[in-house]
Amino acid sequence: MKDYYQVLGVNRGASDQEIKQAYRKLARKYHPDINPGDRQAEARFKAINEAYEVLSDAEKREKYDRFGSDWRRYEQAGVPSGEYAPGADFADIFETLFGGRGGRGGGGGGGAGGFNTRMEGQDVEQPVELTLEEAFTGTQRTLQFANPNGSPRTLTVKVPPGADTGTRVRVPSEGAPGLNGGPRGDLYLVVKLQPHRRFERKGDDLTVTVETSLYSLLLGGQIAVPTLTGKTITLNIPEQTQNGRTFRLTGQGMPAMRAERRGDLYVVVSAQLPTKLTTRERELFAELRRIREPA
Repeated sequence: MKDYYQVLGVNRGASDQEIKQAYRKLARKYHPDINPGDRQAEARFKAINEAYEVLSDAEKREKYDRFGSDWRRYEQAGVPSGEYAPGADFADIFETLFGGRGGRGGGGGGGAGGFNTRMEGQDVEQPVELTLEEAFTGTQRTLQFANPNGSPRTLTVKVPPGADTGTRVRVPSEGAPGLNGGPRGDLYLVVKLQPHRRFERKGDDLTVTVETSLYSLLLGGQIAVPTLTGKTITLNIPEQTQNGRTFRLTGQGMPAMRAERRGDLYVVVSAQLPTKLTTRERELFAELRRIREPA
């Protein structure tokens, strides 16, 4: 199933102007004249044009929003936009679409010929971007959709702590509307995590690099380690610690979504070399080199 909105990189509530702008930008980028011999670009260009053909036409777009990937079969079966044609035999339409009895969805009301006249709506996916801080504490997103009749629909969805790229947050019965009184499909928020300037995430664990003075590495000392809570943790560094050594702080990583625990925080120490040495400091370092590296 192609998601035309995803192909053009717009949300489902995008205006006609936004759709047109997205199409022009992508069409220029993937045009065969710009990418001669590139089969992937050619295929992408065709998909972009197919998506724009549907979403730029108000009637086709309404059918696509209502019926999802089956919208062309509904159109061929003579189902008009909005509601069914007056007096239409839904059993005939159903058979035209699916070639027999049954199908997704269910619920009462047998139609002519014993066909089930109710169909469950399509599931809908909505991508959302989160910062690492939002994924750590949990957050919420307010989404706007257009109902089949054009009226706006606003929905606030909570994203639990610990969400990661690829996490799907299910919101029951908030997807596309069903047919002939059938239930709505489900809405899925698909999480994409933004990169962080300081922390790197792997599963429920975090890694952070902390610049440490040369003297603390050689003689031992304490360093302040940042956390996503905004607080710092004091880490004791033993003497003669090698540059790049990693320390593990248990339970200071990301919260796990399906367990009452947290991952670990890995601290990588990076030597911060002194600059602008005084004459006396240069003498001391020179003496140290003579001791450590005799001729």
